[in-house]
Amino acid sequence: MNNTIYYDFDMSDDVRRQRLYDGQLFVYSARASIAAFVSFAKSMIEDAFGGLDPRIAQKHMEVERYASLLGKLKPAFIHHPESKRHLRDILEDLGCDLDKTYFDVPRMRSSTTNNYLTTGIAFAWHPHRDTWYSAPSCQINWWLPIYEIESDNAMAFHPQYWSRPVKNSSAEYNYYSWNKLHRGENVAKLIKEDPRPLPRATERLELEPQIRLICPVGGVILFSGAQMHSSVPNTSGVTRFSIDFRTIHLDDAAMKRGAPNIDSACTGTTMRDYLRGTDLSRVPDEIIEMYNDGTETRGELIYSEGS
Repeated sequence: MNNTIYYDFDMSDDVRRQRLYDGQLFVYSARASIAAFVSFAKSMIEDAFGGLDPRIAQKHMEVERYASLLGKLKPAFIHHPESKRHLRDILEDLGCDLDKTYFDVPRMRSSTTNNYLTTGIAFAWHPHRDTWYSAPSCQINWWLPIYEIESDNAMAFHPQYWSRPVKNSSAEYNYYSWNKLHRGENVAKLIKEDPRPLPRATERLELEPQIRLICPVGGVILFSGAQMHSSVPNTSGVTRFSIDFRTIHLDDAAMKRGAPNIDSACTGTTMRDYLRGTDLSRVPDEIIEMYNDGTETRGELIYSEGS
């Protein structure tokens, strides 16, 4: 495919979404709305770690204590009302129609260095598409660093798989069962291994060539939920902290517009998780019904925990 990266490109959200559905990537440099969100997140992180520099705190803490700290910090950030306010400011700043744009709660991520903690609450993501995890084809991912990042602790995209199907285990994944069985406080206790049935490729992947986008603090990267991406093994010597959240547009959801589904076989849907930018209401029932597949009795329909 023709891989294009749009940097600070001025276009309507309608056109941008279509380009994202076509597999292109967008990067925006620092903006006041994003910087304010980052500052808020950074203050929560630094309060949680006390006098320790969060980027090197792993060098001074037992891994169990570190995981326990993250197990409290991340849910507090996710469900803090200020997080939603900042998120809406960013969407409005970048030209989204808040009446038709729905977002899920923002997640705080951490990637420790040198394999200190790569499971559970600080899971190091293998190559995957979010659509393997019951995301709709119209999902757009927003990713932003909290501290400066570099190539050795960034995120990687694997664009050769945009139109190339991959054998994977997504058929074993049901979103509602996952919410019921694999979320909550026990995730922070997964320190040595992570036995959760996370969808992944079941064939060998060629991870080169890959794209690593380095945006400044206060900047953001946008990509489709169908884009193959992974966590870069962190060898930088410092922990990476980042935020990500996802959006859908109501018109796209209603028309089932989005990226092509070439290899996802999961069940359930994340559609009930999204909140409207104006009043935080849920996606209308008539839209949800279009995404039901008969597995709605398997577990919890809506994400509610900080894991």
